[in-house]
Amino acid sequence: MGRFIYFVEAHLVWFVIVVAGVGLLFPATGIMLKFAIGPLLALLMLIISLTFDAHAVRIVFRKPSRQLLALGLVYGPMSIAGWLTGRLFFGSGPLAAGQTLLGTLPTDVSSPLLVLMAKGNVALAAVFNAVNTALCPFIVPFLFLWLTGLQLDVPLGSIILELTLIVLLPTVIGVSLRTRFSAFFARHDSAYAGIGSILYLLILLAVVGPNATTIIGYGWYAFVIAGAALCLNLIGYLVGMSSRLLTSDRKEVITYLFTVSKKEFSIAAAFVAASGLPSEIAIPAAFFAVIQMITSPIAAKILARH
Repeated sequence: MGRFIYFVEAHLVWFVIVVAGVGLLFPATGIMLKFAIGPLLALLMLIISLTFDAHAVRIVFRKPSRQLLALGLVYGPMSIAGWLTGRLFFGSGPLAAGQTLLGTLPTDVSSPLLVLMAKGNVALAAVFNAVNTALCPFIVPFLFLWLTGLQLDVPLGSIILELTLIVLLPTVIGVSLRTRFSAFFARHDSAYAGIGSILYLLILLAVVGPNATTIIGYGWYAFVIAGAALCLNLIGYLVGMSSRLLTSDRKEVITYLFTVSKKEFSIAAAFVAASGLPSEIAIPAAFFAVIQMITSPIAAKILARH
């Protein structure tokens, strides 16, 4: 089993491509996992949180300026980039609005896993993730209204519940276990990235399967939507790399890179449904989910080698 875990981690990029293809060709495989996305993400957060203790978290909180920088990059340049790419690729209409919404979204829950694989600061990534998600119900509607003129209603109760069950609770449990039984969990440090990689693949399948019909249904235009998603994703990497102007710590730069470039796509559908807006506005987020889950392991592998 151990060899299989390490094999998946070492070849995650190829596994991602294969799993994405399976999800598109055989949607039923992913549809079966659709309702397991929440538990899978929570389990992923738990596994990642076992890699650092309370002392590492305290160190993160001693420099609040890093969190402020992360917030600025995630919600500032990326929101503008979402609006610009939306206008560039779609002109106006629901897809342009959806691309704008995508740019305003917080960090994706899986970002600490990629930071771990790329040998960045995982504790810092986990804190960035939690804070960005906690503030999104208050920031995203304001940015979306400013950029599009459309009112966005926030299902505050469900967002808080999701934050608690998927991000905060698993993180607290993981960090507590690592702090209390440090020697035991430290012995398995080499396996956490591999286990997280397997969970990552299951999440990818659960994302692609339910959206396969929609993606294929756009025909050739799906490549335009995917191109917009890839463009925003690449801009995210560039914006994240700009943190090098303010810090020379390589691990911190890697953390900013994935914090900024990855977007919590699932929130988009919840916001759109709660607001009574056209469902097509959530489409760019679905495409982006697939794109970011393909590019992120590639980026992590490149960074881990240097």
